[in-house]
Amino acid sequence: MTKVEAIIQPSKLDAVKDVLLEIGVEGMTISDVRGHGRQKGHTEHYRGREYTVDLLPKIKLELVLPDERVEEVVNAILRTAATGKIGDGKIFLSKVDEAIRIRNQERGAAAL
Repeated sequence: MTKVEAIIQPSKLDAVKDVLLEIGVEGMTISDVRGHGRQKGHTEHYRGREYTVDLLPKIKLELVLPDERVEEVVNAILRTAATGKIGDGKIFLSKVDEAIRIRNQERGAAAL
């Protein structure tokens, strides 16, 4: 099993979520997060004052998938979330040793 963590632009959430549902991804966790990468934020003006916005709003999707589904899901996220501009986000993959469904104690891929 592999955990896929994708940090994407908030404006891309609906499109990414829809494409994941279309390809049969059944479970995902979505969080509102803040952060920055190389762009280090930006400056804005409000009531005549300049201030720095260094933590930009992002969306974090977390999915745990059987290993054979990972490439399909990663490619779907890449296709859908990319704008070609700085700040599009990142995808992180990590191995998951075990998953346990609390309701009935199912383990492994059956718990997904």
